[in-house]
Amino acid sequence: MTKVLVIDDEDMVRLTLCQMLEVAGYEVTEASDGRKGVAMQAESPADIVLTDILMPGQEGIETIIQLRQLSPGVKVIAISGGARVNNVDLLEVARTMGADAVLAKPFTMRELIGALNDCLGKTPD
Repeated sequence: MTKVLVIDDEDMVRLTLCQMLEVAGYEVTEASDGRKGVAMQAESPADIVLTDILMPGQEGIETIIQLRQLSPGVKVIAISGGARVNNVDLLEVARTMGADAVLAKPFTMRELIGALNDCLGKTPD
């Protein structure tokens, strides 16, 4: 079973993502910020990490950089509801820094599962 780590500081968003992924048949763990997420990845590596970009403490770009150093083969999907800050597209920055895919909030379950399948090289059922 594919293991997914969800990192998002918003409790309801994190809960919703975890439920969507569990329904789709993924094993899911979660973290409320980037520091905790990187520590969890070090302790019990996931196959895919889904990380928010805008978070207090340690934001998503720094988290992606650390994940790449810790687990070079892990797939990373960056998500953000505030995709632009000061005319900078944060999702494009995330892609440049190592995200395998990006999703702008809000997104559908179909879009999420599609991004996961793309990262894993799976074809849709």
